[in-house]
Amino acid sequence: MKNVMDLLRELREDHDYSQSDIASVLGISQQHYSKYEKGEYELPLRHFITLAEHYGVSADYLIGRCSYDEKKPLEMVYVTRDCSCEKLVKDTLSLSEHGRMSVVEYIELQKLKEKQWSAS
Repeated sequence: MKNVMDLLRELREDHDYSQSDIASVLGISQQHYSKYEKGEYELPLRHFITLAEHYGVSADYLIGRCSYDEKKPLEMVYVTRDCSCEKLVKDTLSLSEHGRMSVVEYIELQKLKEKQWSAS
């Protein structure tokens, strides 16, 4: 299970935001926000709520109790800032069978690489 600090950083990076971008959403300095991600400051409830709403995730997701927000429709779950799960699935299904197999193989390769990176 990931901790809140890791989830905050991952959400920010997955949405291609800088620490300054998120600090602006919260009305604080970048340095102050950085201390939340490092675990040096505890995230106040008001900021926790703001971030959950900003990213469109559940509180359970933000505290690491589930791996993704399962109640959210796929068109509202984003793989990157500009690509929803729904778009990714539609784009993948529009490919030939060979193309779809290549996408699946690429994803498996990326998962293997990430597992190796986290082990080192």
